[in-house]
Amino acid sequence: MSLIQVQHLTFGYDGSYELIFDDVSFVLDTHFKTALIGRNARGKTTLLKLMMHEYEYQGQIMIHEKCCYFPYEVKNPQLLTLDVCYEIEPSLENWRLEKELRLLGMDAMDVFYRPFETLSHGEQTKVLLAILFLKEHSFLLIDEPTSHLDQDSRLKIGEYLKRQKGFLLVSHDRYFIDSCCDHVMAINPQSIDVVNGNFSSWYEDKTKKDEREMMLNKKLKKDIVKMESSKRQKQNWGYQIEESKKGAADKGYVGHMAAKMMKRSRAIEKRQQQAIEKKKTLLKDIEEYDDLKIHCLKYFQNQILQFQHFSLSCDHHQIFEGLSFTIHQHDRILLKGPNGCGKSSLIRFILGEKIEYDGQYICGSQLKISYVPQDCTFLSGQLDDWIEQCHSDLTLVKTLLRKLGFSREHFDIPLEKLSQGQKKKVMLAISLASPAHLYIWDEPLNYIDIFSRIQIEQAILTYQPTLLFVEHDQYFQQKIATEVIDFS
Repeated sequence: MSLIQVQHLTFGYDGSYELIFDDVSFVLDTHFKTALIGRNARGKTTLLKLMMHEYEYQGQIMIHEKCCYFPYEVKNPQLLTLDVCYEIEPSLENWRLEKELRLLGMDAMDVFYRPFETLSHGEQTKVLLAILFLKEHSFLLIDEPTSHLDQDSRLKIGEYLKRQKGFLLVSHDRYFIDSCCDHVMAINPQSIDVVNGNFSSWYEDKTKKDEREMMLNKKLKKDIVKMESSKRQKQNWGYQIEESKKGAADKGYVGHMAAKMMKRSRAIEKRQQQAIEKKKTLLKDIEEYDDLKIHCLKYFQNQILQFQHFSLSCDHHQIFEGLSFTIHQHDRILLKGPNGCGKSSLIRFILGEKIEYDGQYICGSQLKISYVPQDCTFLSGQLDDWIEQCHSDLTLVKTLLRKLGFSREHFDIPLEKLSQGQKKKVMLAISLASPAHLYIWDEPLNYIDIFSRIQIEQAILTYQPTLLFVEHDQYFQQKIATEVIDFS
């Protein structure tokens, strides 16, 4: 058994007014298969980079094993896949790499001699994971391996990770965490906890704990109000005694008594202030999140879109054929299938892109659509300018972002410097704030933290928008979809 010991860790980025970690301590066993979870921008990737000693920090991080970070940087994606593998790990053996790829459901000969950049997201991720697990005597730091992967690929990677030794995994996919992790490390607002169990058991325990603490906090808040009121009374008491010296016959005696009372008053005030501050610290570690609102519009008829025997083609190559379904008001339709089957192509067609098609397509007139794209890396510039460009309500979008975990400081950061999760939240907040008849979301939960996913689920179930979506998070699928169109 080897332990990772973190003591009094304090870290903040240069130019930021906020600390990412403030005097944090925890212990982690390297044999644990641990999921690292927490709100976006709370420091999950930063913690992995600190463990790799990429930043300077205060405190101590004691690791007795070499750490390896995933995903690797592929410097030359134009190279053949096998050459990329050797560039990352020169000492690897072909037969061992082939064995690892078979465990991931891949044929090594099918990918080795293709340029790495021509592989799908899922194929690239599997190749890089296979290299990672060939590294012996290393503790593995795995940062969001499932982003953009289809459901089948996530299942295979989950099964694969379950067979491995210890690792620290950043993921927001609750089903994926349940499938391969036996411990959870949660970055809370004021602390880091390491607990035994998977996501489901951790979340059940945390929900009960938060409910108990919220009841306690109500009492603490009342206590604080009473103590602050008492403190003000003591202050007034001291000032009244001081005022009593004016016009007194024996000013020396009154002055002596006034000084004595003032000293006592200040001592009481100091003790009360210390007690107030101590109680206030108990109020800060609950994971609170406010309800979101979706500004749905009612369409003038029940049917919104219809496809009959519909097919899409690109450069005379058929993407899919024989698709038939109808979208009615309040339907929440999941487009399901492996990467590359045509889900995003269908979405682009609905949004107006010129793509060859056959069959019948009927779209309601004057239909207002709100869209969240799969990839948000294109975001740049200032947040206010982007919201204005999207013709959205600035105050409403920022209110939604605050509810999704943005700090006010994040509003002033250029969009290109935000994390992938924060960029996706910007597009989701703009979509939620946009009055629409139909919401089309293409993998809306990529990089989005677990608590925000829960908020979004609750909002959809409350406001029941008409929704056409692609999403590989099985928890989200099961909660939200009223109908499934399976492309496979």
